[in-house]
Amino acid sequence: MKPQPALRVPLVDLAAQHAEVDEEIQAGLKEVFAETAFIGGRHVAGFETAYGRWLGSPHCVGVANGTDALELALRACGVEPGTEVVLPANTFIATAEAVSRIGALPVLADVDPVHLLIDPAGAAQVAGPKTRALMPVHLFGQTAPVEALAPAAERWGAAIVEDAAQSQGAERFGRRAGTLGDAAGTSFYPGKNLGAAGDAGAVLTAREDIAARVRLLADHGSRTKYRHEEPGMNSRLDAVQAVVLSAKLKRLDAWNGRRREAAARYARLLGGLDGLVLPVSAEGNTDVWHIYGIRVPAPQRDRVLQVLAEAGIGAGVHYPVPVHLTGAYSPLGYGPGDFPVSEDAAERLVSLPLHPHLQPSQQEYVAETLARALR
Repeated sequence: MKPQPALRVPLVDLAAQHAEVDEEIQAGLKEVFAETAFIGGRHVAGFETAYGRWLGSPHCVGVANGTDALELALRACGVEPGTEVVLPANTFIATAEAVSRIGALPVLADVDPVHLLIDPAGAAQVAGPKTRALMPVHLFGQTAPVEALAPAAERWGAAIVEDAAQSQGAERFGRRAGTLGDAAGTSFYPGKNLGAAGDAGAVLTAREDIAARVRLLADHGSRTKYRHEEPGMNSRLDAVQAVVLSAKLKRLDAWNGRRREAAARYARLLGGLDGLVLPVSAEGNTDVWHIYGIRVPAPQRDRVLQVLAEAGIGAGVHYPVPVHLTGAYSPLGYGPGDFPVSEDAAERLVSLPLHPHLQPSQQEYVAETLARALR
């Protein structure tokens, strides 16, 4: 029989998070069920207002999930079948799926080697007359350099649509991710910094016309019941999720602060280990550390993951296959070597446990185990 791990350190700890907000959520759910206001209603409107105000976004439209949020934001910004959207190769597949579901073409760019965020120069090179949007991804709780994409967007008359699914509360030069472009889509998947108790998402924008079109498209292309102006979809934030999100939003600044403290502690604990590349914040960024991704030598990654798992440490990999090398996007015609930075990251990244309820003793255990794995 194998010895039991000295500690168990989950990658995320949703149980601890929900324990902190359970009483408030139960009270809100009791109201929802008493009122039977499950779709729309005051709880949804209240969350939209609160989240928009918290971000600094004049408009927030709650939708069913993050992928829908991206698709709706793109459609509302003028992306149509046959047009193109520029996005990074290093991202979750949903970023590309949102483009494909419209009938538009994802055009990929590589990422910078330090922060693994979209490379503005590479994006500018692949943008062209068919480009209707550039979609920076605020990956791992960072904020992409949106301002550096503006010249390419202006040249081609394209919108900037942020994928803000991993960056709730992250800032760039004092402005929060999700408020830097024409529109943004975010996800409230349970493991996000602001997570629901199921799928949920939102579109953020400062433009009233974009917000109005998102609401139209998300409700079957209808402003008035049984009057449908164009084909839309069914993608609405429900009141149950709004109750959960409202309770967590009140604590999100504090939770993000704890994430930053944990990231700084990892930097101190791991700074002396040979062979590691640790994440660092870009100039002008205040990161919220949705994921703490280290890079280990590629030949050692499997061993590192195995040793961590045997020690009860829930490490992960984001993302083991770049978008261009997935079977789903092989028709784009890219191949190995086309995006070397993204491919290198896919072979070396290891995501360490990081969440608001992570204890210093747990991080010390992670660091000790990681040092052992690398020896």
